[in-house]
Amino acid sequence: MPITCTENIDSRQYTEDQSAELVYSIRGTADEDAALSSLKATAPDTFHGLVRQPPTVEPVHIDTVNPDRCIWTGTAQYAPRQYEQPPETGDSSFSFDTGGGTQHITQSIATPGSYAASGTAPNFRGAIGVTHDNVEGVDITIPVYNFSETHYLPASQVTNTYKGTLFALTGKVNSGAFRGLAAGECLFLGASGSRRGTDEEDDWEITFRFAGSPNRTGISVGSITGIAKKGWEYLWVRYADVEDTASNTLVKQPVAAYVEKVYEEASFAGLGIG
Repeated sequence: MPITCTENIDSRQYTEDQSAELVYSIRGTADEDAALSSLKATAPDTFHGLVRQPPTVEPVHIDTVNPDRCIWTGTAQYAPRQYEQPPETGDSSFSFDTGGGTQHITQSIATPGSYAASGTAPNFRGAIGVTHDNVEGVDITIPVYNFSETHYLPASQVTNTYKGTLFALTGKVNSGAFRGLAAGECLFLGASGSRRGTDEEDDWEITFRFAGSPNRTGISVGSITGIAKKGWEYLWVRYADVEDTASNTLVKQPVAAYVEKVYEEASFAGLGIG
């Protein structure tokens, strides 16, 4: 007996532009794959502009000795067409923000005003929050260019060795130009990923996170000039008691500035994202 797939009389539940359901009776096979194939060949791909979703079959009566007596209920559901296609292997997406970060500073860019109860206010040469024995400073918002990239990489690329490379590069600064940022300006914050599927031909969705901070030259700290620092190097200031002759006061002023390298540099070629 050939396999037959016939639409039921109580089929065609339909909500305009939203959903539909067609129900079939399938006879002549004890094999669910054969029943499903018959349903897919019978139920239309579209119904009133709606798109068929993955159909299902459910056994009503199964007799493996007499397949012609077997009955299945097949259901085809329909939904609005989804025009957005999922990303494919090799695709990429990008996002960024310039929300800024917070930094504690002890030195101002300039001192537009200073006022004294009498006489001349002591000149601290830009030191902020100077007390008798300390320079307290202040927290400010600084520009930080945060950006991320999501790449869909083939499973053959995302080996244990590759994951180890991502781990090793986390917390490193670019040794060469990267994404329009000069050497020393881009900090790799790490990556997170998940595999889409389990077959060898499936891929990984991996998001890479970065932060950019500009290299600077010509920085001045008090009377100290000509300071240069890369984006992720750290500048700090040494203060000492100095006589301010204008106010005839012993004050704390910057006497030395230091640029410290606090992140190792590395090539970002190992990220494998171009």
